[in-house]
Amino acid sequence: MADQEGPGWLTSERRAELLQLTAGGRWTLADLAKLDRESRAVTTGSGGGGRARIDLAQLTALDTAGAWLVHRIEQALEARGWQVELAGVPPQHQGLLTGVQRLELAVPAQPVRPNGVVRLVARLGRGTIAAGRKLLHLLSFFGEAALAFGRVLLHPGRLRLTSLTHHLEQTCLNALPIVGLIAFLLGIVMAYQGADQLRRFGAEIFTVDLLGISIMREIGILMTAIVVAGRSGSAFTAEIGAMQVNEEIDALRTIGLDPMEVLVLPRALALMIALPLLGFFAVLAGLFGGGLMAVLALDLSPAQFLTQLQSAVSPAHFWVGMIKAPVFAFMIALVGCYEGLNVTGSAESVGRLTTQSVVVSIFLVIVVDAMFSILFSYLGV
Repeated sequence: MADQEGPGWLTSERRAELLQLTAGGRWTLADLAKLDRESRAVTTGSGGGGRARIDLAQLTALDTAGAWLVHRIEQALEARGWQVELAGVPPQHQGLLTGVQRLELAVPAQPVRPNGVVRLVARLGRGTIAAGRKLLHLLSFFGEAALAFGRVLLHPGRLRLTSLTHHLEQTCLNALPIVGLIAFLLGIVMAYQGADQLRRFGAEIFTVDLLGISIMREIGILMTAIVVAGRSGSAFTAEIGAMQVNEEIDALRTIGLDPMEVLVLPRALALMIALPLLGFFAVLAGLFGGGLMAVLALDLSPAQFLTQLQSAVSPAHFWVGMIKAPVFAFMIALVGCYEGLNVTGSAESVGRLTTQSVVVSIFLVIVVDAMFSILFSYLGV
């Protein structure tokens, strides 16, 4: 028989329907690796069915690791269909074995990796829920802004004219070069492409009609709104976000000032004034660029171009585009301010929400423009 005072050991003996396991020596952490191999060999080759008896009378030392190994041998035998009993447990080890048996170790289940379609649907669902929550928060913010507008209408003295003038300069005067250049180049592209396509049908003259109607009704104000969203909307988010990081907005609230009136309203009003003016300038620049290309590509004189343009468009086309401008400006300004107020206090948050404000603003501008188009088509305008 093995030395009882030496390292831990484990033997097994099969007697009819009884499986006799005998453990002895030191069942401690130092001998755990050898005991683990012996126990796995015994349980793996034990077959199944009948009674199993584990005799612990010859144990000389036992710690928590050894007690857990005994418990694991019990579980392995039970899993193979054996009815397991412990025998000869030394009194000094009874409490440790009982405590380990009562201990429930939560074994983490292997995560089930769903297939690609399930992951795609789950991601789409999460995105839809997040977009819905975002829309509700934006509607709530729009409502707060509307109430603030109402308070300013009832008490005009609350409007900060200095701030309004400053933001009007930033959003209108400083934006004229980029808006004019883009509209001018867009007019050239539309006239050139339109003439190239209509030439196949001998209808080059209608390039002027295409140019005038599209720029006045849709392209001029839509491109201006997109440029303003990328320029001014992102600036609003970055400015207010930096104030949020520096806790300046909390300071405003502490001294009794409403950030909606101090920060949001001047920017929104300035942009609502600036965007129609920028849209008008973009229409002129686009028509000038398109007219220049039409004169060069179609051999029209400037007088012929103006005559054809006057017969093709009407004031209604111009006002259809201008009516959209304040609505686009209101959305761009409030989205930019809303994202800025949501900055959580880090430079990473400022950059992320600035990008998000541009994306959301452009998306809303295009959606609302589509709704306007459907409305005007229904009204026959």
